[in-house]
This record gives sequence, structure tokens and C-alpha cells, in this order.
Amino acid sequence: MTAVLLCWGAALWLEGAAGLHTDVPVLAVALTLTLSSTQRSAPTRRRLAALALLPVTAAGAPFLGRLIMHHYALGAAVFTLGISVCIWIRRYGPAATRAGTLMTLPFVALLVVPGPALPPAAESGLVSWFWSAVIGLLACSCVWLVQGLGDRYGPWRPEPEQPAPRRASRLYPRPSTRMALQMAAAVAAAFLCGRLLFDDHWPWAVLTVYVAAGGNRGRKDVLRKGVERFCGATAGTLLATGVAATGIDGKASVAVMFAVLAVALWLRPLNYAYWAAGMTTALSLLLGYFGQDATDLLPTRLAAIAVGAALSIAAAWWLLPVGGRAGGRTVRRQRATRRADEVR
Repeated sequence: MTAVLLCWGAALWLEGAAGLHTDVPVLAVALTLTLSSTQRSAPTRRRLAALALLPVTAAGAPFLGRLIMHHYALGAAVFTLGISVCIWIRRYGPAATRAGTLMTLPFVALLVVPGPALPPAAESGLVSWFWSAVIGLLACSCVWLVQGLGDRYGPWRPEPEQPAPRRASRLYPRPSTRMALQMAAAVAAAFLCGRLLFDDHWPWAVLTVYVAAGGNRGRKDVLRKGVERFCGATAGTLLATGVAATGIDGKASVAVMFAVLAVALWLRPLNYAYWAAGMTTALSLLLGYFGQDATDLLPTRLAAIAVGAALSIAAAWWLLPVGGRAGGRTVRRQRATRRADEVR
């Protein structure tokens, strides 16, 4: 949270100095928050890679946001392809996996920053590609600075990363290909259902799909995260509605949003539902800051989250499942085929 507040303060100053739109500090918070967890124990080499890669991918996010605004179907297709490729390249090893994770951060930020959901009159004020790259560079710098100082002078040390054992998968297609196809199907369906059912509030369904299926470890994992996402989002939406009912708005709502994020980060290791509740509360307060009524949007938000969770679960269970009985049957069939070939 220190890194988040530092980057937010710098972006807030930049917004006033350069005459930018409010989505600049929002983008700074989204990138810093997601980057901090992936860089906690990263060596210098990986931090330098993030410093080079994140600004470049962040610069492309505004183009994709505007494409979705003006040509929804084409923008949705580009978004779906991009986020699926970021998962598919995991097949090339740990370095490609980490690069793919970094490349997804602007996609997630695009769903958090309300640019695609803003009215057309606000489009001219949206952050440009240049300032997006600057914010990406700023986020990397703040995370590196705060974590470096914390490791040197703070009482807590990060646990060293243990390289995961590499084993050749017997599944065909590979797990990374399966996860990429599942993500593509679920995200495409979320874009379609989100537009048809929820109009400009489609990002909630797409974001739920990514959260539930992003780190797919099997069918049960996606089911668990989908249920936790919905339960946490329900609690978070009710909490945000209660905050709005008390009359808290403006700068006070921003302070409450950061406090909620801090508590959600603290409770995240206990259960993902806490993080989902905190993130949903923060997003609700953010959208309320932009003029949306949290109380009126409560049924829409919950319905969109439920649709996204259902789509991610359906894709994980019935489209080339990674784990579970279907995965086991696939492995047994492939082993039997190889034994038959050897006998021949």
C-alpha cells in the first residue's frame, strides 16, 4: 500500500500539472497494486524486464480502450486474443510466463479504469498512449523503490522464490493451450453477454472471468474461485452501498477506498473472498466517485458478476478441462495409445 499511495500521489500531481483526466491516478493505482504482488521477491533482472515491458504494454491500452468504444466487436476480439496469447506463451517456460503476467496487467487495468464505460463526451480527456507509458514506468519505479527499501530496512524479508519443477505434460493440447482456449471462450462470451445484458457495465462480467479463470489449476479451482468471487463481490457491493448511503463521497470516499484495499490485502492470504469483497467495494466507490449510483446499480453488478463466474466455470469444466476426471481420461487414453504403438 505504501507503493500504491506513492504512485497515486505522483500521478495525482502529474494530472494537475499536465491537465490530464482523473483516470491517470486510477491507472497508477491499478498497475501498482497488481504489479506489487508479482515483483515481491523478483531479482534485479526481472525488475528491469518489467521496467521495459510494462510501459510498452500500458501504452497500447488506450488504443484498445478507444477501439472498444467505437468498434465494440473488433475491440472485444482484440482483447480476447491478447489476453489469451499472454496465457498461451506460458508453454515456453518461466520467463515467458512472467512476461505474459506483466502483459496482462494493462488488460486488467483497462477493465478497472472506467474508460470504456465512460460516456462519449469524456473520451477526449482520456489518458493518451504517452502518459499511459509514463504511468507504467512510474508504477514499476515506485514498486521497486518501496520494496527495495523495505527489504533493506524493514523487519520483514520476502521468502526466496523456489523454482517450480518442470515436468513434461502428457496432456495434448498442453495445459497452457487449454487454459488459453478456455480464457478465450469465456472472455468472448462475457463480452457478448455483457453487452447484450448489461450495456456499458460489461467490464464486470469480463473482469470476473479473468479473475476466476486466470490462474486455472483445474475445474475445482475455477469453481471455488468463481463462487468466492461472487460471494465476496456480493458482500463488497453491499458494503459499498452502505457507505454510499451514509453520504460519504468525494475525497472522503477515496480515503475509504484505500483503507478498504489495505484491509483486503491483509486478509487475502486467508481467503480469496476477502480480496474479492475489498476489490468490489473499492471499484464501487470509484464508480460512485465518477457519478454512478451504487444503490441503483446493485442488481446489475451482482448479475454481471454471476454471469462472468458461470461462464468461467462452464469453460473450465467442459472445454478441454485441465484437471479432474476428464483430464485423467485424456492422459490414460494417450498412454494406452503409446503402449499400442510400442506393441506394434
